Amino acid sequence: MTFRSTLWAGTAIALLGTASTAWAEAHAMTGPNGEALAETQTFTYRVLDEHSSVDPGIVEDVSGSEIVRDLFEGLYNDSKDGETLEPGVALSHEVSEDGLTYTFTLREDAKWSNGEPVTANDFVYAWRRAASPELASPYSWYMSLMALENVEAVIAGDAPLEDLGVTAIDDYTLEVRLTEPLPYFPQMLTHATTFPVPQAVVEEFGDQWTRPENIVSNGAYVLTEHIPQERSVRSKNDQYWDADNTIVTEVTALVINDENQALTRFLADELDRTEIPAGQYPRLSEEYPDQTVVFPRLCNYYYTFNLREDGPEAFKDVRVRQALAMAVDRDVIVENVLAGGQPPAYTFTPAATANFEVPEVAMATMTQEERDARAVELLAEAGYGPDNPLAFEMVYNTSDAHRSIAVAMSQMWAQKLGVEATLANQEWQTFLEARDNGDFELARGAWCGDYNEASTFLDLLQSDSGYNDAKYSNEEVDRLLQEAKTAEDPQPLYQQVEQIIAEEMPVIPVYHYAGNYMMDEQLIPSWPVDNVQQNWYSKDLYFVAEE
Repeated sequence: MTFRSTLWAGTAIALLGTASTAWAEAHAMTGPNGEALAETQTFTYRVLDEHSSVDPGIVEDVSGSEIVRDLFEGLYNDSKDGETLEPGVALSHEVSEDGLTYTFTLREDAKWSNGEPVTANDFVYAWRRAASPELASPYSWYMSLMALENVEAVIAGDAPLEDLGVTAIDDYTLEVRLTEPLPYFPQMLTHATTFPVPQAVVEEFGDQWTRPENIVSNGAYVLTEHIPQERSVRSKNDQYWDADNTIVTEVTALVINDENQALTRFLADELDRTEIPAGQYPRLSEEYPDQTVVFPRLCNYYYTFNLREDGPEAFKDVRVRQALAMAVDRDVIVENVLAGGQPPAYTFTPAATANFEVPEVAMATMTQEERDARAVELLAEAGYGPDNPLAFEMVYNTSDAHRSIAVAMSQMWAQKLGVEATLANQEWQTFLEARDNGDFELARGAWCGDYNEASTFLDLLQSDSGYNDAKYSNEEVDRLLQEAKTAEDPQPLYQQVEQIIAEEMPVIPVYHYAGNYMMDEQLIPSWPVDNVQQNWYSKDLYFVAEE
């Protein structure tokens, strides 16, 4: 088989040389660019909810993934600007001429926190485990998106785990076989689902293996404390191959459900980073200009209809879905409710997505007055009005911002359409289970890209997607997305999918994210504000000294 080295634009591997001994000895006083460093290098930040897990094969939320990226390291890491990939456990890879076989060369100095070497077999075990019916990972569908050989049969339990297209050639050579070429495949390897897992530890402790007293990990940090619904602490891992160049020594995530309480604690110097409460950016940016940070995020915010057979009968009528979507004044939400630079959304995929050009969908070309008038007509055509008001429950996970948005949307529907929307908030885990089980009528949704390509968003609306909470199914969408996987230029296909979504409205796009943080000004120079995915790593952060 003929191989060629891959250095693909957009996923180029930025091979980093080993840092000099002199720099390693001096890093306590200076940063990577010669900056003077603060004496204390500990990072404390706020999260809204308790994370779903720190098991790479199970984690399914943003805050959990942030912790997992510190505790474990996959084949590649994102660069600070998000434009390239940097070596993790893999130093490089080669890909066959047909684009179906990847061969990764692993570093020999990667170790688990117990001192054992990280080998190709650790990746084989982790990938098989993530795809196994026994684990029933909420992210097993991601393994399917990776187009691994035999992955569908393995996930379904129709083929043994050994048939999955991943093989350890030797301790430091990993072979991956795909069923179709994916030009963005290397980018997918920064996701937690692809990280290695220590087989012996998992088998010894079972579902308790991620407890602080049991866990063994290979990232720049180890888990030293976890108090559910309160805090999670990770400390520097001296066994990490680049420990000498890891400056931040301890990272603490504090669960604080109230955004305003978190802001108060930030201003009292108890936090180094917290989200700016909805609507408060204009004031805070004036009062604390050196501590407010705003940048584009590769995330969308939407509401999803329950389109399952046992879902609300009203939502099976496309006119009802269109009417509700049109009556939402997105400008009011982003300018008055949020006021943090978020762009209104009329498509599912954000404009910040690499190589994606937002198509001109019909609703986006109308004025809000025109949308409101059309919404009234559509709802009347569907048989709803003063004598037969449309009523449903909209559910969201507990958050002041989510509540404010839900209140605004429900008031818009009530005033314009006479719709009776009852609001219900749920704790995070309960909310995730309700969406997954279809125990909702209209539910908040949000998605941050697992990699920087439009398919990471649009694949959610495939019929068999694990996160297609609406259970929306359209054969043309499925066909276009399948064709896009091997298309030389998939963008026209993605745009067709967006047009179909805009017409059938299985979800209501509301806005696309902007990162809105209050952040210690000593931390800002090292924060990857140019990375729209916000795949940050504590090992790359540092606090500069006060001037």
